[in-house]
Amino acid sequence: MTDRHFRLRLHCNYHGEQNEPDDLTVEVWASEQWQPLQLDVSTPGFLMFVYTMLTCQHMYLRANAAERNLVLANAEGAIHVIANSEWELLSIEVDFDVTLQSGEPSTDDKEYIISRMLVCPVSKNLREGVEKRTKVRFS
Repeated sequence: MTDRHFRLRLHCNYHGEQNEPDDLTVEVWASEQWQPLQLDVSTPGFLMFVYTMLTCQHMYLRANAAERNLVLANAEGAIHVIANSEWELLSIEVDFDVTLQSGEPSTDDKEYIISRMLVCPVSKNLREGVEKRTKVRFS
């Protein structure tokens, strides 16, 4: 049986000290190319679930960066989810490359932000045994 792979990426620009999104675009890897993600009643439920995981991680990144006085200029994020043929999650990889407008994150800040991202409500409710990896790079 073949595993199922799902990939989404997002780009967001921000304003203000609370890292409010100015604009947010999300794309899905489909038919061997990146395509705009169109959420509507025909969107497959599992793809909406993957989108929810990515946006939950993104929200916790923004909020916890603001809590640490890190003002974001923009971010590129990506999620790669692997499920087995029975739709059970096997692994989730989340990566964010963040450009700061102001602030300099310490090692403690980075560890705190990632630890908070890992307990966003969606991630927190994943079953035991799902391999999870989250990376955030600041520049």
